[in-house]
Amino acid sequence: MNQLSDTFGRTHNYLRISLTEKCNLRCTYCMPEEGIPLKPKAHFMTSDEVVGIAKEFVALGTDKIRLTGGEPLLRKDFSEILYQLAQLPVELTLTTNGVLLDRFMEELVAAGVKSINISLDTLIPERFKTITRRSDFDRVQKNIELAQKNEIRVKINVVLMRGVNDDEIIPFIRQTLSSDVEIRFIEFMPFEGNNWEWEKKISEKEILQTVFNHFGSENIQPQNIAPNATAREYKIKGAKGKFGIISTVTHPFCDTCNRIRLTADGKVKNCLFSSQETDLLSAYRNKELITPLIIQNIMQKEHSRGGLDMSKPELVQLHENRSMITIGG
Repeated sequence: MNQLSDTFGRTHNYLRISLTEKCNLRCTYCMPEEGIPLKPKAHFMTSDEVVGIAKEFVALGTDKIRLTGGEPLLRKDFSEILYQLAQLPVELTLTTNGVLLDRFMEELVAAGVKSINISLDTLIPERFKTITRRSDFDRVQKNIELAQKNEIRVKINVVLMRGVNDDEIIPFIRQTLSSDVEIRFIEFMPFEGNNWEWEKKISEKEILQTVFNHFGSENIQPQNIAPNATAREYKIKGAKGKFGIISTVTHPFCDTCNRIRLTADGKVKNCLFSSQETDLLSAYRNKELITPLIIQNIMQKEHSRGGLDMSKPELVQLHENRSMITIGG
């Protein structure tokens, strides 16, 4: 029985655990250009603490866990965490930038991971270097192919930014014509240090208009929306794959949200946009019960986007929240 319901009747069964604030890329929309202050190792959850706290969530009804970061594959004890979590009665999945994926492919398959989200914001190598400040494009592409060869379903997360990669909507969707891949276009969201501006986002309406103009509206097939889905999904007639749009800013999915976030330093966040956090790690280390803290945090969840009014850009730009890399994707 799930015990994590909020005051709006939403049941929370999906836990996203950030394993680290470190990343081997420096994506402009995620990490401030100057980087982030490094915290002492003792501030972060150990592998035993990750698993122990995860078990508390499972006891409350969590049946899906996603490992995120930073880049989760940078954790030296990633393999141990993966193995331990795979013993729990949950669907286990991962969000990664794909750079190190080949090193862990056998372990991911053994752990029963069936789906992986890979962040890739451009199909142009030079542009990849500009966005990520790194030169790992070819390696990411090879690892996408490797995951597919190992029968792991790949979802490619594309953060669209006006004037940066908004001219690649059609090239990305063309990949779905011959490959069973899902392209997920994500609206550029405001976080500390990422120079967000209202004008830089590309709305769901604008994306669809671009697709209609290119492929013809009669060839775009809306897909059934799964319960608690973040993406509104579509398919080009006859395509093997599909594409989705995650319009967190202009057309959010808050009414059916079932997600909880656990940061690498052991704080639980009930919404990506909320600046409100509950410290589970300190209580866990003091051998205090964390179940009441988790329930209390969920009960304080706002109806939409952490209470932030996205219709007022001036409020969004003043909103205080962590940088994306310290929250977990």
